This record gives sequence, C-alpha cells and structure tokens, in this order.
Amino acid sequence: MLLLSTLSACSSSDWQSRNHPSEEAVAAALTEQPDMVVLSQQTPLQFSLARMPEDVRPCCAFGNNHKVKVGSIQVPMFRYANTLSLDEIGPHAYEAGTWSLQRGEPNGRRHGENNGQIYTLRGGFIDLAHVRDTADNTVALFQRIYPQLGQAFSIELPAEIGPRELRFQAFSIDQLSPQQRLELAAQLAARMAYSMAEAHEIAQWHGYRSWKPWSETVSAYSPEDLYSNMLGAKIGLALIMNNLVMSRELYNQHMTQWLSASITQLHPVSKAQTNAFFDAIDGHWWDSNIALPSKFMLLKRHYQLGKQQAPYIVPQALAEADESWPLLAPLYAKRLSPLPLSLPATVYGIDLAGVAQQWLTVAPKFQGNFSHIPKHLWQSGFSNRKFLAISHFNQLQDEIELQAHFDQGTVN
Repeated sequence: MLLLSTLSACSSSDWQSRNHPSEEAVAAALTEQPDMVVLSQQTPLQFSLARMPEDVRPCCAFGNNHKVKVGSIQVPMFRYANTLSLDEIGPHAYEAGTWSLQRGEPNGRRHGENNGQIYTLRGGFIDLAHVRDTADNTVALFQRIYPQLGQAFSIELPAEIGPRELRFQAFSIDQLSPQQRLELAAQLAARMAYSMAEAHEIAQWHGYRSWKPWSETVSAYSPEDLYSNMLGAKIGLALIMNNLVMSRELYNQHMTQWLSASITQLHPVSKAQTNAFFDAIDGHWWDSNIALPSKFMLLKRHYQLGKQQAPYIVPQALAEADESWPLLAPLYAKRLSPLPLSLPATVYGIDLAGVAQQWLTVAPKFQGNFSHIPKHLWQSGFSNRKFLAISHFNQLQDEIELQAHFDQGTVN
C-alpha cells in the first residue's frame, strides 16, 4: 500500500511526507530506558512528490568581471561579476533558481538565492548553483527510490542531448533494518544525483543549451563544477538522514543552514580575496580578454569524472606573481589541507554501481558532435560507466582546438 500510494502521488512544487514508527520503535519508546537506535526506526510515508527539477540554475561562469558578447557584438560598458562572500549567500529555494524569494528562517525576510562563486581554502572555488542543483536532485530522487528500493524500476529524467533515465536492478533488502534501507536509498539518490551532474558536463560539451541563443561549451568541465556538485549531493544526503526534507519549507530552511555551515567548514575567503584569486589565475585557468560565451575563455578543465573529487587549490606561486599578493599572503600562512570528497561504492554490502545506472541516448541533432568518439561508446546509447571514456576523447579534442586557438591568436 505504501508503494501504491507513493507512485500515485502527483509531483508538485510542494510536497508532504511523514515518518511512521516501526513496531519495535514504539515498543522501545515505552520502556524505561529506550534503545535509541531502535527508537529511530521509522518508515517515510510520501503523500506528494517533489517535482523533478527540469533545469539547472543559470550560474556561474568561471572567472570574474567577464566581458559578454551577444552574437558577434560585445556589450559595451558591461562586466559580469559573479563572486560573493559567505554572508551574501541567500536562502535556498527548491528548484527555484535566480528569481525565487525565500525565507532562510521561519520569521526571516525573503531574499533571492544570490548564487555565485566563492573561494575556500579547503575546497577551492565553489559554484553555489551547482551545490544547490545537486542537493535538490538528491531529495527528488530519494522520494522516488525509497518506496521501490530493491525492485527493478526506472526514473525518467529531463532530456538534455537526448532522453535520459535511471535504471535500477532488483536486489534483496530483506536483511536490512528500516534505518539501513533509508540510508541505502539516500546514498543511491546522492550517487545518481551526482551522476546527473556528470551527464550535464558531457551534454554542455556536446552542444546542449539551457537557453538556445547562449552556448554552454564555455562551462563544460569547468574545474569547480563536479566538486561543487558532490558537495551538494553530500548535503542532500545529510538532510535526508536527519529527517529535514519532509516538506519543501522544511527542506529550504535547513538547506540554507547546511549550505552556509558547509561553506564555513571549507574556510571561505572574502569577496575581495575571491576576486584576487581569479585575478591570480587569469591567463592560466581562464582568460579575461575573451568574452562570454566563447569557449576558450576557460583554459583549465576537469575531465576526471568519478565518485572521488579533489578541489583545485590556487598554487602559491601564481598568487605570489599577482599584484594582489599582499591580500592573499595571510591565507597561505594558514596552511590548511584540501578536503577531497567521495561517495561510497558499497553500502551494507550492496554494490551501488551494480544496482543503479544512468542511461543516455544521443538525439540526431547532437550526433555530429560525437564524431571524434568511437561509435561503440555512444551510438546505441550509453550509461554512466562510459562517461569517463567519453570525457577522455573530449579532452583530446579540446587540446587540439585550444592549441589551434593559441596558434591563430584570435578571439573566438
């Protein structure tokens, strides 16, 4: 009955769920000294589903104070600034993007998300839009995975370069406690939400556009993207495990707090220092002379997809060579270690890659952009197991094109 009620529930901008205690939890609660592990055993009851996010948030190109072109014409007297400080991060709004206004606290004022880039000493550059997108997807997927956990089923995803779906294999969950089942479903949701982010990097490289007039190749494989996405997956997982996603309002307010706390854990710098870091790597990781959305505004890309991600920390040598070094020098004196992030391969003996995969089909309009990749890797559709191989061929092609860009000395 739980499965039927959940599957029949309609998706909406809001959602409602409640936790039903197990018989063992109720029995434990009535004892003098309850076993707290048993007491926490409960089953999520989903009365309505969160709508599956269809678009990513429209932010943020790597770098700062970008020049912008519309067609072949550069917009005069305009620079696109997309950096911010910790205290400027706005409240989270599920599936909302730029235009939503939300309260960060029950009695707080409404503000926009104010997404952008912020540099952290342990996590490098963080793209807040990517963090938020993957956290949202983690919650939406969990609501769909948990009631069908252990069964064979699929989840249709919004198309990018063609149809996408998540495919789940049947496996036994009889040996798992209610709490273990909840955790397993949450881990699968985080893993597949992150996989969706990997697919988006590939889609951008191969011509996908959220807004048709604007090329997104400049954002494909941007060095901060996947680390930011994994951070979002891990925050989403934490919120699920703490029963903080039972309604949209509850999720939004706690996501706001967890996002701020997670960035704090990574040791964020001021907006002026974030801008100084971007200045220090100008000409090395990005090129301020190239206007958006030209592809080779971005010079450094990250092609190493996978469930282990390390941040890109600006080398001290580049910072020392920049005129802003006096502003950055105190930060290097702290000598904080980078914080790699990872997602587990197995949970309670279940091989996650063996029970859940993402499958993509390349629509005819995008197939010409795969001409440099062996057809056996993509022509009949491909799963996330092929993502790394496809990214390798994209890297080789980028190296050829980037060298030609430098040789010609032209601004594309």
